[in-house]
Amino acid sequence: MFTGIIQATGTVAALEPRGGDLRITINTGKLPLAEVTTGDSIAVSGVCLTATDITDTGFSADVSGETLACTVTGDLAVNAAVNLEKALTLSTPLGGHLVSGHVDGIGAVVSRAADSRSVRFAIEAPAELARYIATKGSICVDGVSLTVNQVDGAVFGLNIVPHTLVETTLGDCRPGCKVNLEVDLVARYLERLLLGDKAAQPGTSGRLTREILEASGFGGKSE
Repeated sequence: MFTGIIQATGTVAALEPRGGDLRITINTGKLPLAEVTTGDSIAVSGVCLTATDITDTGFSADVSGETLACTVTGDLAVNAAVNLEKALTLSTPLGGHLVSGHVDGIGAVVSRAADSRSVRFAIEAPAELARYIATKGSICVDGVSLTVNQVDGAVFGLNIVPHTLVETTLGDCRPGCKVNLEVDLVARYLERLLLGDKAAQPGTSGRLTREILEASGFGGKSE
């Protein structure tokens, strides 16, 4: 688990394709690695990776085909900047929100505009994720815990303060940039719970439908 509070930015040192998946090596910059051991989790721009081959300057990790398909990791190039966060411990302040590091989909920056010293972004999420994004709710963008300002269909707005612009890769994001999105995990589990016994039926996608809600007593006609 993570909090979405970025601890450092690093850079991609090497990319090694390996038969359909990828070995990635990250230079971790100012992120302290003294207490990191092989097998520990580190979020790389919101993607939970298992650290191997740890050195004084960074670590390597294997990235599966599934992760490459669902995140922007496969589009990274050597020297690309990435956001870094070590896994949450019981003594870590929960300054953001609970983040699993399991990316739900890829979004695209639609617009960027200055607002005093902050910057307002509009990001378009995949249509299937729109149901989980709510005004004043939480969302994780490239590993950064953020508050949603407004929602219009699948497009949501963010206000990024100066500190976050400087300390994360969001400061370099421009319209057209692709970003990793992780929705609030509470929303995902709530949807699954509302399925009730139907969750165990073969062929159930895990998504709520009008029929399921009405059968459960939601939205039906009043007598």
